[in-house]
Amino acid sequence: MSSAGPGDGGGPGALAIVLHTHLPYVEGFDTWPFGEEWLWEAAATCYLPLGELLDRHAGARALTVSVTPVLADQLLAPGVVDRFRTFLDDTREDVYGREIDGFLAGGHEDEARSLRALREHYRTARRRTADAAEVAGTLLRHASWTSSATHAVLPLLASPGGVATQLRAGIDAHRRRRGPWAGGLWLPECAYDPRLDGALVDHGVRTTCVDLTDPLGHGSPAHLTPYATAAGTMLLPIDRALMDLVWSDGAMPAAAPYRDTHRRTTFHLQPWSNDGHAWDPARAGRRARVDAATFVDAAIARVADGGLATVALDTEFLGHWWIEGVGWLEAVLDEAAARGLRIVHADDAAAAARRAGPPPLPAPARRTTTWGTPRDLSTWSGPGVAELAWEARRLELDVLAAGPRATPRAWRELLALQSSDWAFLRTRGTAGDYPERRFAGHAEALRLELAAPGTLDAGLRGLAPHLEPPDPATRDPQLSPAAR
Repeated sequence: MSSAGPGDGGGPGALAIVLHTHLPYVEGFDTWPFGEEWLWEAAATCYLPLGELLDRHAGARALTVSVTPVLADQLLAPGVVDRFRTFLDDTREDVYGREIDGFLAGGHEDEARSLRALREHYRTARRRTADAAEVAGTLLRHASWTSSATHAVLPLLASPGGVATQLRAGIDAHRRRRGPWAGGLWLPECAYDPRLDGALVDHGVRTTCVDLTDPLGHGSPAHLTPYATAAGTMLLPIDRALMDLVWSDGAMPAAAPYRDTHRRTTFHLQPWSNDGHAWDPARAGRRARVDAATFVDAAIARVADGGLATVALDTEFLGHWWIEGVGWLEAVLDEAAARGLRIVHADDAAAAARRAGPPPLPAPARRTTTWGTPRDLSTWSGPGVAELAWEARRLELDVLAAGPRATPRAWRELLALQSSDWAFLRTRGTAGDYPERRFAGHAEALRLELAAPGTLDAGLRGLAPHLEPPDPATRDPQLSPAAR
């Protein structure tokens, strides 16, 4: 199999960095410990600093940024900016002040110093939003890729109509906000199935990422080749050989100088490093630059004979979970420029591969794959969450069967409960009963609206504000009550 660089016919290859930006639909639904405070934390520690980097650094233009429509809906929802400022001015100032005073009273000046440095992230975020009408608007303006409307795992939906609605609503929302779209789409949870090929092409999807680690083998050079589906969409295999350096158990963020995200204070602040010392931003920054050089060295070696290495990361991992992550990313851009490593936008890499004539997807990879654990659908449909998956499918068919009686609010409730996040959070057990309560709430509202259309307001906070329910006359005929 050829490992030639994208469109260059041979020689050194290139690296594509795809940042997948997504949070569950939490705006207006509870606060702490589970709820919209997740949105404020991600905005302060990740979205705003990353947006500033994207604006400032010339090399950042080669990064591929995807933002899910449901996250954009939340960031642009009415009242969000004011509530975000209140969180920064009141909640964060209060808890950091209390913890700093407590450490000083106990003679722990190093921990107090760490918390002052960490508090500065929130104060910087407040300065950046002092005159802004949007939270993380800069990040949204750099987002060239979109996703399905609410991050639904498309292979688990019950019908072609359900898949089409998720795709159309997500792509339409992106076009309304960003204008022209080159066809880049993040498949939620990297959940790909060849049965999606027609729907992807019908909705203009030209490029997406897939996880073929199991069928192709970890570290195989076959991951460095973009593939074409039978319908024509370009599939970029994510390269675990590089990704695992950064995002896996014991990877770079576990190094001694970085902030420990597990050990917490009374108010759940994190002033310690992984080796137990008080966190020192200068020390952690030095390590981030070393790790960036190590990553670039590995990328250069990986594509030395050509090909495209695609590294996909959850954006929130950089900054929110790995507080030094945005600094690491900037150091990667600097080191790549100094060392001659080409970083290319995924759309450009796919276009070059398309011109060169991409090979078809290998036969062993023509199956359902995800980047879950394990790399199948069980995270979202296994025994522990099967009732959520089946209920979502039943309600999807109920909405489709309702035809014109399915109101915009019914469709919005369906989109909300189809999110992959509720099953993921329940499988991982990291958010108490929050995912069950959220799923049940949307399901109850949907059933109410189907039983008595117009009972609820058409809108669902900021979710899918431009949603246009499908025309019943154009629905797939198989989606009739008899088909259920």
